[in-house]
Amino acid sequence: MRAYFDHAATSPMPAAVLAEYTEALALLGNPASTHAHGQFASEQLESARERIGRRLGADAALVTLTAGGTESINLALKGFYWAALKRQRRLNIESAPVLLVAEGEHHATIEAAEWLRDAQGAELRFLPLDGEGVLQPETLRGVISDIGAERIALVSFLWANNEVGSLLPVRELAGIAREAGVASHIDAVAALGQVPIDFTEVGADALSVSAHKIGGPVGVGALLLARHVTIESLVHGGSQQRARSGTQNVAGAVAFAAALDHAYGASDEAFSAKANRLRALRDYLIAGVQRAVPEAVLRGARPGGAAGDPRLAGNAHFTFPGCQGDSLVFLLDVAGVSASVGSACQAGVAEVSHVLLAMGVPEHEAIGSLRFTLSSETSEAEIDALIAALPNAVFRARAAGLA
Repeated sequence: MRAYFDHAATSPMPAAVLAEYTEALALLGNPASTHAHGQFASEQLESARERIGRRLGADAALVTLTAGGTESINLALKGFYWAALKRQRRLNIESAPVLLVAEGEHHATIEAAEWLRDAQGAELRFLPLDGEGVLQPETLRGVISDIGAERIALVSFLWANNEVGSLLPVRELAGIAREAGVASHIDAVAALGQVPIDFTEVGADALSVSAHKIGGPVGVGALLLARHVTIESLVHGGSQQRARSGTQNVAGAVAFAAALDHAYGASDEAFSAKANRLRALRDYLIAGVQRAVPEAVLRGARPGGAAGDPRLAGNAHFTFPGCQGDSLVFLLDVAGVSASVGSACQAGVAEVSHVLLAMGVPEHEAIGSLRFTLSSETSEAEIDALIAALPNAVFRARAAGLA
């Protein structure tokens, strides 16, 4: 048995999702075509869009389907920035619009923002995090006050940190931005399937999600855009969707809807029970790691109870003194355990976690990071296999030293 603890990178497709996906893959017809085949495909597409919107607290008209979370985030940052730049040019304002991005964001956000700064002239301000990886509301309020709301194109922040699992106070952050008249974007990719997401209730202007984090297909995501928002397109050629051109992926949309149904269950009570089980597994893992390697340091928000738990139910992130994270990943892999040092988008890149550094963790400690992410299907036997393999992996990693 191989134990899998990298669900934050991608999660297996449940049988019910696979069944809907393969059935939809057999459909013939472009949903933009007017003949019978096209119209049937369009019906399947729009039905899936309605299911996706309903699960995320949004009307179907607010759901723009994308080719994954990275495209969704890029469309948000670049679309809002270009729209703000267009407005400023119309008003003969010479200064560049400002992007506010929290430190510790996913690289899709950071690199898109840095490209806008370097290639498009954007002014980029990074917002500091606290020691648990959380952007505090007073920090955002102070920066907006210092810069001036009229200069800001967008503020972007995570719903949950994809590395250390801390949940951010997204409703309060979005409310601060809204009161100031600043557009806000939430990257909810890591939070999807682990916390209830209600786009209307949270009050942001845009929100990004991705299907493969919850057992949907890779290459499928969505950007939710509030009704009043107008952004510039990232891709041109057909205008099939709001701010996005391109033939729409009917089967991908159907599978995404099915994955959301599977992740959130038939009722709030069913989802709560599932989340509680996942939380119990996480706490079992944390206790086991701390028992096997007492000097391991849990990073991110401290686990809490079911009500108000400030951490993702499926995330446990540690640093191991004297070890290099990549060495631990290799040694655990040899022992039949799959884990990661952090975001899969940076796998194989020799760099210290920017999230931990933003949290104030010293570089010599941050280099020994290891992230374990679970699903509700994770078993205690898998966790026991990890706990059994961990002490020897830590011993050998320390012997190998730090690069």
